[in-house]
Amino acid sequence: LHRAEPARASHHLTLDGALQARLEPLALARARALGPRVSVALLVADHRAGTLLAHLGAAAPFDQGRRGWIDMTRAVRSPGSTLKPLIYALAFEAGVADPAGWIEDRVRDFHGYAPRNFDRDYQGRVPVARALQRSLNVPAVTLLEGVGPQRLLGRLHRVGVAPHLPPGARLGLALALGGVGLSLEELFAVYGALANDGRALALHHRRGAAPAMSSATPLVAAGAARRVGAILAAAPPAGTALGRGIAHKTGTSYGHRDAWALGYDGRHLVGVWVGRADGAPVPGLTGAGAAAPLLRDVFARLGPGSPLPVLPPARAPAPALTLAGLPRAGPHIAYPPAGSRVALGLDTPGAAALLRLRVHEGRAPFQWFADGVPIGRAPVARTLDWWPREPGYVDLAVVDARGESDRVRVWLE
Repeated sequence: LHRAEPARASHHLTLDGALQARLEPLALARARALGPRVSVALLVADHRAGTLLAHLGAAAPFDQGRRGWIDMTRAVRSPGSTLKPLIYALAFEAGVADPAGWIEDRVRDFHGYAPRNFDRDYQGRVPVARALQRSLNVPAVTLLEGVGPQRLLGRLHRVGVAPHLPPGARLGLALALGGVGLSLEELFAVYGALANDGRALALHHRRGAAPAMSSATPLVAAGAARRVGAILAAAPPAGTALGRGIAHKTGTSYGHRDAWALGYDGRHLVGVWVGRADGAPVPGLTGAGAAAPLLRDVFARLGPGSPLPVLPPARAPAPALTLAGLPRAGPHIAYPPAGSRVALGLDTPGAAALLRLRVHEGRAPFQWFADGVPIGRAPVARTLDWWPREPGYVDLAVVDARGESDRVRVWLE
């Protein structure tokens, strides 16, 4: 900032001084525990306000052995598995995968490229959501093949991210597993968009400055971003103790050179990198073992969070009983029917069309949800008019006055 405006006497930033002071010794302790040459980089933002709250480029800025003078938030490194959530979001958006569907996790050769899972084990046929939560490699590459590496690259450019390819390398499926160069700042932009319903996060760091306008073209459709967030927030990996309501993903680069963890709830966005600034490997270094615990500790120091919304529960398969012992009819979504394709003309950017939702049975009032987000309440009527604005899969749910519910998944186009 001083270089940009050398005549300015003072700079008032959005950085939270107390938070920064709590995080610096935390990062240094993590680096020291991992080795004499290990460094740590951290970024924390309020993605609702678009303000940067903490920035730590190195664990120890004056430590020569750790090369502390290098700002590792800007250093280009292999992102490991951290692009997988975006790949899944693009697959949901395009209809290549269904969030409640299944996918194969088996040894597979992609025209000469044969990825392997991190633990060299394979799950067979697995739910799509579990494949993302467990960071399985083969399903991620399968989805990238369906989406196309060029589309992934184009979407990254929408949020100002320009991946670096190794000299002579071609754009290919290795993108899914970290075969590209990105910085923590760039990954922060990707996850900021996912946390912001797919819209680019317009982040600023000068107090009193008007936030920059986010890109008019989203990184990914809002529904797809919310589905990915719900999946990542539903089942945190063992050992991190982050709890439900925080969507997060870890990554480990080839050769244990970089450990990553990025996460967000309804308010805060946190990014962590751990490794050596000189790019040398650190034996045993992983995102889950080195970066995720630090991510957990950062969220703990942010105070009360804002958990991501949880989808309403599906209706129980067995009918509830009244006191008289007779079946009690819960709500049933009559339109649109489950599994249907509804033509609304949403393929045109910015388009919106009326979809009239209808419920049978159940007791009013009825609360409606789309992808877990409330879209309307009908105090008496059994219909609700809704204007969806994007094509793709959508989970529609209705909850009646008794708390019983029904849910359908449909494709809007």
